[in-house]
Amino acid sequence: VLGVFGGVGGEQGSPQLRVVRLPADQTQEEHVVGLPLGTRGGALIEHTFPVSGEYEIEIRLSRDRDEKVEGLNRDHLIEVLVDNERVTDFEVKRPKNGRDHTTVDQHLRKRIRVNSGVRNLGVTFIKNSGSLLEIKREPYDAQFNRHRHPRQNPAIFQVSIAGPLYEDLEDESPSRRLLFGKPTKSKDEESRARELLKPIMRRAFRRPVSEHEVEGPMRFFRQAREEGSFDDGIEAALTAILVSPRFLFKIEKEPEELKSGEVFQIGEFELASRLSFFLWSSLPDEELLALAEKGELSDPAQLDKQVRRMLKDWRSISLSTNFANQWLHLRNLGGVSPDLRLFPDFDDNLRQAFREETELFFESIVIEDRPIGELLGANYSFLNERLAKHYGIPHIYGSRYRRVEFEQGSHRGGLLSHGSILSVTSYATRTSPVLRGNWILENILGTPAPPPPPNTPTLEEVVVDANLPMRARLAAHSQKASCAACHRLMDPVGFALEHYDAVGRWRNKDGEGEVDADGGLPDGQVFVGPEALKEGLLRRPDLFARTLTEKLLTYALGRGVEYPDAPAVRRILRDASANDYRFSDLVVGITKSVPFNMKKKP
Repeated sequence: VLGVFGGVGGEQGSPQLRVVRLPADQTQEEHVVGLPLGTRGGALIEHTFPVSGEYEIEIRLSRDRDEKVEGLNRDHLIEVLVDNERVTDFEVKRPKNGRDHTTVDQHLRKRIRVNSGVRNLGVTFIKNSGSLLEIKREPYDAQFNRHRHPRQNPAIFQVSIAGPLYEDLEDESPSRRLLFGKPTKSKDEESRARELLKPIMRRAFRRPVSEHEVEGPMRFFRQAREEGSFDDGIEAALTAILVSPRFLFKIEKEPEELKSGEVFQIGEFELASRLSFFLWSSLPDEELLALAEKGELSDPAQLDKQVRRMLKDWRSISLSTNFANQWLHLRNLGGVSPDLRLFPDFDDNLRQAFREETELFFESIVIEDRPIGELLGANYSFLNERLAKHYGIPHIYGSRYRRVEFEQGSHRGGLLSHGSILSVTSYATRTSPVLRGNWILENILGTPAPPPPPNTPTLEEVVVDANLPMRARLAAHSQKASCAACHRLMDPVGFALEHYDAVGRWRNKDGEGEVDADGGLPDGQVFVGPEALKEGLLRRPDLFARTLTEKLLTYALGRGVEYPDAPAVRRILRDASANDYRFSDLVVGITKSVPFNMKKKP
């Protein structure tokens, strides 16, 4: 209800400790987005400071197996910033004897004063200019491991934030101003408390509240007020609101007169909640609640207007960070760890760049309201220098992500060329036409292959010569008739992407032999390579539109699509087809559909 501003902003009691540890395989040699230019490495941490006061910041540096600070060949300067304003700095000196590193980072601790609220805490190094390394081969971009690609400079291992150690109670926090900033007409404390709590409960429960409902939190207010201050009473009442099932769960009231199994239309406020959690992953705003209170939100014209407004709002980014992460399996990126002997240039920076590219690309389709076919066939993406270099695309510099249009023949464009998709559908040592083919069948065509029979061995468990081409290895794996039935569906689709290796780079050779990218689709199409695969998929845009609609409907309802939902899906697709299946038309169709507006009584 109060965002993430941290309670009522009163006295906090004992200090709290938060420790942020950076990934061990994160390279910290270049600029981090959001930090000032001229810096390198470190982290930008969003942190909620509950009250204004003093907080202790402690920094620890990354060490190697011998407990030495990596890359400490000269002195360095660490800068600490709050909302991009420098608050302090530390000098990191190279030990005189070059051996004793035990005290190098013991002094990296300081108390700083921070105003309450959500702040961006930056910890980074001032970048030193350096000479180019005169070597025969271009150096790796990944520099985080002593043995394969050692750090050239020190790196941040973890940042600790402790506090408040001293509170400035005269400076009000944002949450306190939100709670107590509005003037009240009531003079006595109990009436004032009711006046403050009622609008908070309206937002929390996503509907108007009665005086009887306010009485529950008021009991907590009275009890805490007897033992403490007015602020203590309000804090206790807020705690009661925030642990209430009416805040924590989407409760949709069912008419008592209906029998079990009968269907009814949800109310206006329930519709407002479904809309906001679907498109924003958050509470309804005041405009939605006001329309629901007037009984106007369910009007088709008003519903259409509100959905399009919500899609253009910045909060619709949750469709990228939540829905797209689930649909495209981006959540699995954290577990992607390619074998560094085969892919030595892979690190956490590249892993996060994969995620950022796909989220920004999907977000652009939503915000610009593009036809969903561009998810597969677009000739652009969002890259920074590191990702562009990984893909072999020249003339892209800096850490900022920007829209890049690809030239014809670049082998890039659309989701199927994203490193995120290609890496989560590969193994640590090799590509997997089986995983990639099944991913496309499930997430693009909506027709996943059946699960494998029990006790089916993996490819690694079958004795197959690792030097054989991938097609020959898979042929040996699927000799059984029970396996071949599914592999005939999955493998041809996955083989079309074989030009992309396990970390999404383009290749023409697989080991000693040429890449075999002959592929096909279950409808009988045969082709060679990823471009032909995309063209084959886009020949039937209705199939992809149906799959995306069902995925969105599942996300919106919190349950799987069932056979009674089929007429609603067909109607959504029929209406959206006239406008080339634009993203907003699919979403509007879902919000007007029977499954979204109706519910069956258990």
